[in-house]
Amino acid sequence: MTDHVTTGHVTTSRGDTVAYDLRGEGPGLVFVAGAGPYRAIDPVTTETAERVSEHGVTTVVFDRLGRGDSPADGVLDLERELTAVAAAISVADGGTGRGAVLCGHSSGCAISLAAAHAGLPVTGLVLWEAPLGDDLATTTEWIDEFERRLDAGDVVGATEQFMMDMPPEWLEDMRRSPDFEQLARGSRSQRADGRSLVWATAALEDGSLASVDVPVLATYGTTTFPVMPVSAKKVVAAVPHGELREVEGADHSWEPAAMADELVRFVHATPGT
Repeated sequence: MTDHVTTGHVTTSRGDTVAYDLRGEGPGLVFVAGAGPYRAIDPVTTETAERVSEHGVTTVVFDRLGRGDSPADGVLDLERELTAVAAAISVADGGTGRGAVLCGHSSGCAISLAAAHAGLPVTGLVLWEAPLGDDLATTTEWIDEFERRLDAGDVVGATEQFMMDMPPEWLEDMRRSPDFEQLARGSRSQRADGRSLVWATAALEDGSLASVDVPVLATYGTTTFPVMPVSAKKVVAAVPHGELREVEGADHSWEPAAMADELVRFVHATPGT
């Protein structure tokens, strides 16, 4: 596998700088990370983008605001994050306005759904394990407390709150790291994740997710948490053009070769790309 990658920066409509890796030629595909990952620590997404780009697809992997090489000050809310997604789409389609497919991971699924709902030039959505199992009241209470801790400057507490429903060993692994407090400071970039999950949960409950009128492929791993297939089925039932698929993967992460095959198939079958 030969990787021909161009690394660059693009400026959003809000003046933020977004770092990205661009590969391949053809219809566009943008990867939208969930809570935490960025290019330097996410080899799975990088390998997937490499594989997809070898099959006539332009791929963009970008660092979300406040992560990696996309530094950003102030409040990193959902609206601001969507401007970063819009900038990444413009890189993927060469500024033509043709748009791109978004591939969201975890809470990146909710951000991707919000991008399509907001009218960004999104031609299709591939969603990996969208964590949308709770009801709106529970989700809102969880995120309100996360934001309260974040706004108080308690980044460790905010991190613990955000991860409260995740396997406890994940948080324990973070705590054992000598860089735990530095890692916890990354929680400031998770406000957009939290707000997108609140929005998506509300949209599921009130039926407004039906406004996402593009092809949607909701996926989950062969070994996963019980809530993930349930969430994927809820999304597929709520959108006009939904498809459900199990893809090889475990521990909330896909297997790159298997996911690349699905993405190539989906992008080339999606109208407008």
